[in-house]
Amino acid sequence: MNRYQWLEETLLKMPGAERDYKEEWGWFRYRVGGKMFAATCRPGPQYKGYDCRELINLKCEPRLAELFRKEYPDVIPGFYCDKRCWNSVFLDGEVPDEVLRDMCRMSYELVFGKLPKKVRIELGEGRK
Repeated sequence: MNRYQWLEETLLKMPGAERDYKEEWGWFRYRVGGKMFAATCRPGPQYKGYDCRELINLKCEPRLAELFRKEYPDVIPGFYCDKRCWNSVFLDGEVPDEVLRDMCRMSYELVFGKLPKKVRIELGEGRK
């Protein structure tokens, strides 16, 4: 069991956030305005180096993504995502709660900020 039991609640509290299950991928996706900002999965044994560990993919500014990877061994380039701007965090690892919360918030804000203004206003209750 992962130690980040608060994670789903945190993701779903963000304005307009929704969760679905992508059966073909075996991923729980967290989306806003139809765009994914987070996803949890457990890569199978065919994916060497992941050791069947549960992880979360989060969008990140490329330079900051590299800094997180250097700072925390449990943060790696995004699994099955653009490795420049997505990180994966092992959920059985040692990334501090506050760091993971910040990473979730940043991911959401990156995706939210790219939505059309009308959608951002509707979802963000007037947020600009």
